[in-house]
Amino acid sequence: MKKIIAFTFLTLLLLASPVATAIAQTNQEVEGFIISTNKPPQSEGEYSGVTVSNGAIGVVGSSEILRCKEVVIAGTFDREHLGGVSRVVRGAHATDLFITIDGKQINNTNCTQWSQTLDMKQAELVTTGTLAGIASVRHSQIALRQHPNMAMGVVEITAQKDCQIEVSTDVIIPIENHIGVQKSKRLQDAAHHMPVYSTEALSRTKMHTITSASGFVFEDDKISQEKDIKGTEKGLGFSYTLKKGDTLRFGIVGAWGTSNEFYEPLNESERMAVYAIRSGLNEILDKHRQEWAKLWQSDIIIEGSTEDQLDVRLAMYSLYSFARSGSRESIAPMGLSTSTGYNGHIFWDSELWMFPPLLVLNNEIARSMVDYRTDRLHKATQRAKMFGYKGAMFPWESDDSGEEATPTWCLTGTFEHHITADIAIAFWDYYRVTKNIDWLKKEGYEVIKNVGDFWASRATKNQDGSYSIVNVIGANEYAPNVTDNAFTNGAAKTALEIAAKAAELVGAKPDPQWATIANGLTFTNKDGVTLEHSTYNGEMIKQADVNLLSYPLNVITDKGQIERDLKYYQEKIDPVNGPAMGASILAILNAQMGNKELAYKLFKKSYMPNRREPFGVLSESPASNNPYFATGAGGMLQAVINGFLGLRITDQGVEQVAPMLPKQWKSVTITGVGPNHEKFTVNK
Repeated sequence: MKKIIAFTFLTLLLLASPVATAIAQTNQEVEGFIISTNKPPQSEGEYSGVTVSNGAIGVVGSSEILRCKEVVIAGTFDREHLGGVSRVVRGAHATDLFITIDGKQINNTNCTQWSQTLDMKQAELVTTGTLAGIASVRHSQIALRQHPNMAMGVVEITAQKDCQIEVSTDVIIPIENHIGVQKSKRLQDAAHHMPVYSTEALSRTKMHTITSASGFVFEDDKISQEKDIKGTEKGLGFSYTLKKGDTLRFGIVGAWGTSNEFYEPLNESERMAVYAIRSGLNEILDKHRQEWAKLWQSDIIIEGSTEDQLDVRLAMYSLYSFARSGSRESIAPMGLSTSTGYNGHIFWDSELWMFPPLLVLNNEIARSMVDYRTDRLHKATQRAKMFGYKGAMFPWESDDSGEEATPTWCLTGTFEHHITADIAIAFWDYYRVTKNIDWLKKEGYEVIKNVGDFWASRATKNQDGSYSIVNVIGANEYAPNVTDNAFTNGAAKTALEIAAKAAELVGAKPDPQWATIANGLTFTNKDGVTLEHSTYNGEMIKQADVNLLSYPLNVITDKGQIERDLKYYQEKIDPVNGPAMGASILAILNAQMGNKELAYKLFKKSYMPNRREPFGVLSESPASNNPYFATGAGGMLQAVINGFLGLRITDQGVEQVAPMLPKQWKSVTITGVGPNHEKFTVNK
């Protein structure tokens, strides 16, 4: 297999550069699933790695062979520090290794011919290197899709001469965790020895116990017994004599647990490790790959631009990685790529940006995202009462508790209320795609009704009989504490209309105030342009706001109005610090208007300036360096799905309306759409 040269993603000029051409030519052979680099970074600061994740454990890639950067555990939080807000916890580096061959350590300093490859089809990050004249090494990092609490490193060492190999684990516990137990164990029953290395620690402020267990995995249990695995200072180890031309292949499995999930997390971690040890390497890998093959049944295939194909697949891979069906968890803005990016909290990013493409591609993952909000409805109703409102008021930043997790100094946590409407819209779209009336009756309507009740109590009646929403922060966070923010009013109007429709479907009586307020909400128009709020005067904005009324809300449908708002606001969005999603919305609307060239240019603008070497992971803005920004991936995927493919969620389900193919593509196809796994194609 040929390798792709290292990416450099600085400007849109790369579209015509020799680098882009080389990428396209090379990847025709690997179906647009492989991204590689053979240029080792001079420091980790020059390197933005990809994360291998299974929706529960995120193993953040490092350029250093046999290592990871950090392990992020979904759904478990402790405070960032005493007096601080919550932050998702980190786990021990349970799969890091220390290997010497003939006394020479395998690391980036000693190895030549370094390369690293992300195989998106099989969700593996592979690093290779050579100890000159001694052996070649291949290390694959995998978050096991079939085992939510487990990850594995797979090592292959091929000898260029007879050599002696020493292998040991190198378990690192994050510095903020308080070590309680750290030891190797030789678990055994009457006939079998099962060596594991366990760690147990308390999180930052001792809210949770965090555990891990490691063990070596071979192709069958007999080989495991022959290795005579022993305890070492930092874990487990074994020795092996490898003959010239032969290959040693083994795995190191890591299993994690927390007291948030288990009463006895240490014991459960050890049981999971033993399960892997006794299952064998090939069986574990086969099942992992089978699970990813199921995910890729829902795919986007672009013919005509391998670079665009890779970019789109990396976005899909990332969203698939950061979520899992049945988990009742949602996706944070940075997914599981970091523990510090927005502290792992859940924002509107989930419902408005990542949920729509996942709803089209994978209903089961989408169900977990709505389940996350259902489970926290009781806290949202409590919060509404705290602020003097009825119904449910969801937090701007949410953690495992469902309470507000935004830092208290940040106004968004107190005033950015549109998220409550965004959640009802996502719930309604889930019903429209799946037609799951039982879910709507038993779970969905309760959330939607409480959202309707909130907005009925939140709106203020004006003297002329219209309604305003005062003292809010909209999608444009540069304008705090305004009245009649366009997107907030549009989202509230939509949520109130949804509440009435949902009530009729489940046989309930809709509150007549829902329709009255929805019809009476105020939008300000000046010189033919919809104003971002009642006192807006042309200031720079953080991201798309007014334009969201046209897509996805469909509140503004007049073509002339859409075009005027587009022309006005696409020049107002902050080009440096604004997040990527604004250009995605502009791309969709321009595609809808038939502006083919501009739509494609904006599609590229929605992520190209945000790509980081060497794999093209996305940062939040052109000026930031905090990848992976899963929200941006959701936006750019909507540009493809809802813009170029023309898919819309309607009362009839997913329909194709006015698709548009960029001239740079020969065709684009989406497979596995909705519960019936439909296929849609746009050809020239």
